Amino acid sequence: MRIQFWGAARTVTGSRHLLSVNGSQVLLDCGLYQGRRQESYERNKNFPFDPASVHAVVLSHAHADHAGNLPNLVRSGFTGTIHTTAATRDLCNVMLYDSAYIQVRDVQVVNRIHRKKGLPPVDPLYLPEDVTATMEQIASVAYRRTIPVADGVRITFHDAGHILGSAVTAIDLSEQGRSVRLGFTGDLGRKAMPILKDPEPMGDADVLICESTYGGRQHESRDGMKERLAAVIKATADRGGKVIVPAFSLGRTQEFVYILFELLDAGLLPSIPVYVDSPLAVNATEVFRMHPECFDQETLALLHRHEDPFGWGRLRYVRSVDESKALNTHDGPCVIISASGMCEAGRVLHHLANSVGDPKNTVLIISYQAEHTLGRRLVDRAPEVKIMGDVYPVRAQVTKLNAFSAHAGQDELVEYVSSMDLKRLRTVALVHGEPTQAEQLKAALEARGVRKVVVPDVGDTLDLT
Repeated sequence: MRIQFWGAARTVTGSRHLLSVNGSQVLLDCGLYQGRRQESYERNKNFPFDPASVHAVVLSHAHADHAGNLPNLVRSGFTGTIHTTAATRDLCNVMLYDSAYIQVRDVQVVNRIHRKKGLPPVDPLYLPEDVTATMEQIASVAYRRTIPVADGVRITFHDAGHILGSAVTAIDLSEQGRSVRLGFTGDLGRKAMPILKDPEPMGDADVLICESTYGGRQHESRDGMKERLAAVIKATADRGGKVIVPAFSLGRTQEFVYILFELLDAGLLPSIPVYVDSPLAVNATEVFRMHPECFDQETLALLHRHEDPFGWGRLRYVRSVDESKALNTHDGPCVIISASGMCEAGRVLHHLANSVGDPKNTVLIISYQAEHTLGRRLVDRAPEVKIMGDVYPVRAQVTKLNAFSAHAGQDELVEYVSSMDLKRLRTVALVHGEPTQAEQLKAALEARGVRKVVVPDVGDTLDLT
């Protein structure tokens, strides 16, 4: 009975942890690693285990760094069942097809460059038909319902409050007369955030795998969050500039649109157009409308009054390429929300290329930016950045608002772990965090009385008995 860490170990992306019980293997998440292009391709393409030997997958949520490599797993021989919530399944249906098309398009660009340099061609990680096969293997599981997924492995999902359908998972294991409860946070959300319910406790556990994305940081207070956002937009509009918001299409875009709706309702939003320029975000928003069971009471009350926080007067959803290109020549202030959240692909690259050199504009960062990404270089105030092969000076304002994060901060993570029976909790393994963040959370948990906290490296194994 053991768990081996094959992703999101001492880094933030590429979540995948392999559980071995009674001769069966169960994979917790199967996400894409995001970072330097060649390193990412190699780490995502090649699995350090045989996908055909995996009995089942337990999926925490639909973000690409947790679910984005599932079609490659299926393509490589996995034939088992992928267990997740209904909302996560529906979000995966739009996210994975979008990812497949991006894989194909990006490989075409790379291979043109390779031909010029006399280098061998590369293949996409997966194709749309691999996504179709993957969707056929996903089974929906309701929150708080316990089901078996392998011999001696039973799971129970609880609402993680991170994005629509996200789950923390209680995993009950039995092998040769021994019983162990393993907890897996996936990505843990925050209390009192827009749209979604608060994170639910998963109950007590013997061993916990816990995320540590913001393990060493406290988020800005949510008090005044909307006013700070309104001030950024107003200041940019007064300069005659654009606000470019790189945002993940699943969750963050919808939350940001909801907050803009609240600002509009309160009379705090300047009278400028707002564009959501991401086909994936448009499709994901329709999935949100399909799952009101995930909404908090405030959002449900709006819907019951027939108010639509995802579609209002000055908000426009952009699907076509021509409409997207037209935004680059838009005359006057506006807000453009576009994927990807870490500025590594998608339409936001074109908006940044057309905007970062103008001091009238603002690049508003509302999401976590992993190492070696364009978004991270912008946050770190690089004087110039490379976008799609060309170098651009950074003269635009770059503003980061941590209060919008959908990840729990250090105090929230410590509170969540401390709500468990610490006499029973033997070990906490910290994943999904850069080493400095994980080590700071480790110290905070130890100070709170957690007996053993480890920060595993890639390939490390933890005995669960």
